[in-house]
Amino acid sequence: MKLYYKPGACSLASHIMLYEIGADFEIEAVDTVAGQTERGQNYRDINANGYVPSLETDGGEHLSEGVAILQFLADSNPERAYSPAPGSVERARLQQFLNFAAAELHKAWGPLFADGSSDAEKQAAQTKVATKLDYLETVLADDRDFLVGNQFSVADAYVFVLVNWANFKAIDLATWPKLAAYTARIANRPSTKSAFVAEGLAQ
Repeated sequence: MKLYYKPGACSLASHIMLYEIGADFEIEAVDTVAGQTERGQNYRDINANGYVPSLETDGGEHLSEGVAILQFLADSNPERAYSPAPGSVERARLQQFLNFAAAELHKAWGPLFADGSSDAEKQAAQTKVATKLDYLETVLADDRDFLVGNQFSVADAYVFVLVNWANFKAIDLATWPKLAAYTARIANRPSTKSAFVAEGLAQ
């Protein structure tokens, strides 16, 4: 498999899971502004939307959209990734948190990373992000280690990456102690450390 990624972007969640499941894979960085991979290929020939992640499967198929890739990795490797049975409440819970991450938390960050956002737009975005972090703090209030079934899952990988962006935007996670501990717990997983090193985010 091959993962097309941008260092520290949402594609990091898929990168973490590839290590988590022990996949045989390679990575290729993408300059989403220039629209090129590090090997000089037009990235829109791989993903017409031009953003990361994209995953080339062992069968040569190209998948896009982080949630779809994460679910594919989990379902293809149930012995290494928590993948509740379709139709179960736990499966619905997994989808719940994946969709929250994509549609709520990820989207809320947008103005803080977009060029040209006004100060007012950035302030509004910070407030919105904080409300999403408030929600996650309530979820973790029962002292669970992970979001679903108390087992590490693709939902945790995705939520971790999005929450970790707080460290780049001067948002102090100490305001949310349960969430801060959760984030630190996932940061210490071997799969997370490996992905960080591979993307040049840590040594």
